[in-house]
Amino acid sequence: MLRFAPAQAARAASIAFCQQAAPAVGSSVAAQASTARRLSAAAPGPKPANPEFSSGPCKKHPGYSISNLLTSSLGRSHRSKLGKERLKFAIDETKRMLGIPDDYLVGIVPASDTGAYEMAMWNMLGARDVDVCHWESFGKGWFADAISHLKLREIVDVKEHTAGYGELPDLTKTSKDRDICFTFNGTTSGVRVPDGCDWIADDRTGLTLCDATSAVFAMNMPWEKLDVTTYSWQKVLGGEGAHGMLILSPRAVERLESYTPENRPMPKIFRLTKKGKLDAGIFKGATINTPSMMAVEDYIDALAWADSVGGNDGLIEISNNNLSMIEKFVSKNDWIDFLAKDPAVRSNTSVCCTLDLSPEQIKEFVALLDKENVALDIGGYRDAPPSIRIWCGATVETADVEALMPWLKWAYEEVKK
Repeated sequence: MLRFAPAQAARAASIAFCQQAAPAVGSSVAAQASTARRLSAAAPGPKPANPEFSSGPCKKHPGYSISNLLTSSLGRSHRSKLGKERLKFAIDETKRMLGIPDDYLVGIVPASDTGAYEMAMWNMLGARDVDVCHWESFGKGWFADAISHLKLREIVDVKEHTAGYGELPDLTKTSKDRDICFTFNGTTSGVRVPDGCDWIADDRTGLTLCDATSAVFAMNMPWEKLDVTTYSWQKVLGGEGAHGMLILSPRAVERLESYTPENRPMPKIFRLTKKGKLDAGIFKGATINTPSMMAVEDYIDALAWADSVGGNDGLIEISNNNLSMIEKFVSKNDWIDFLAKDPAVRSNTSVCCTLDLSPEQIKEFVALLDKENVALDIGGYRDAPPSIRIWCGATVETADVEALMPWLKWAYEEVKK
């Protein structure tokens, strides 16, 4: 009995499933919302076919159905031959699709992007002075952990490079001889680092630790600039939560094998080495703790869908098209603007906009669109300035972003009455 499909067969099977007539999330949402589609007299036009614009967990990909997932690994040990093969397959497909260099390692780790990034911080920081760059809530959290929990300022110099929501700090003030911690894309501010990361030196002696959870699969990742990269499945690919991805350059591996932090307890789920050597099994499918094999299959299905729309380049193009729809709308309406004023650093996934409304009116605006089943979960992040946040990752269809735009104007006019 065939228990595991080879790579090509598995991809083809998953794509084929997506083309079957099984009920899809997008169509089922549309069907369930049919009663909510009775337009009021002042309604501006058709509603988005799918109103899901959450910035995490994010919308499932078009054509998604849970019945499409391969189930042979469910109910089996993740340590079984089959379990490890499926985990390794997810790792291999990730490397292939993202164009990750052959000598880089990719592992599936616990606790989403947060777990992956904390794991890197706890294992690697403290060997050199550190530059921490942040301009929104998650990056600020990494800085707080570095000084309050890891207490790095007791052993090395830690510099904070920061800016307000909608802006970037001067990244050129970081040093190539220090470790650099940063987010590639500020999920709660809609501000990303410039394309290519030219501010990171090629001849650096420090490591770069990059939280790329809302950037991977939507922006070009300059791998030669990145030593540690982390992300989670529930962002651009619309996968399930709870699992993180950890990508290591050879320089990051060298740090792991040459540096052991003194007097720093290391929880089991953070341990990347054994007796001073990298635990290589983590990067071959031998996870530290028990993963959800259903979530793994869901991720594999998302990767197969991504292949069907042109791979990484296709995903980036969709996100860029979604952002372009909002940019056109903003250019024609003076009551809405981007939190990120500079287009060069404007996110194409977590698109954050300010409105010419009071904080209470913005809440009313968001609630109105929710009630109309036009846009769900678009309120700005709790720590951000009063704003809205529209997810534009590739699982969101451009036609839905286009359909949403006149409804934004409608909601604004309703609230202003």
